[in-house]
Amino acid sequence: MSNITEDILKGKIFIYPTDTIYGIGCNALNELSVEKIKEIKGRDRNKPLSIIAPGIDWVKKHCIVDVNLKKYLPGPYTIILKKKDPKFLIHVSNVDTIGIRIPNSKFSKNVAEAGVPFITTSVNFSGEPFAKSVKEVAKEILTKVDRVIDGGVLGGSPSTLVIGGKERFR
Repeated sequence: MSNITEDILKGKIFIYPTDTIYGIGCNALNELSVEKIKEIKGRDRNKPLSIIAPGIDWVKKHCIVDVNLKKYLPGPYTIILKKKDPKFLIHVSNVDTIGIRIPNSKFSKNVAEAGVPFITTSVNFSGEPFAKSVKEVAKEILTKVDRVIDGGVLGGSPSTLVIGGKERFR
């Protein structure tokens, strides 16, 4: 098991590259770490967060799948799916749906190895521009995380939403 995977399981907070932009996240099962991310971002506590799923089978186990997952995952998409149990990950998404990602990135392999869902949200203050490089991340955010994985400059924009099988660009 890699050090990154161990730190995911311990609930450490990461800044990491996805296949689109830089994200901030943690083990979604660790409620204290999830709350800390909302605090760091200055984000409304009730606004749902999305997760990187550890794999397609995990998604099928926890969500009602109404799309062809293999068409979108791994890839630059966030698929909004209904949770089988509305109380599942309620501290991440307090509604009956949850945003699911599996970025086409090296970091997703660490999440898969850890076998846990991982918070994925843009690494910026709520309402501010997203980061395409670690240099663009506010110092106030950089000092509050446990690990920064620098994947160079990313060329993306936020992931495309897929709701009810329809793509919605942000």
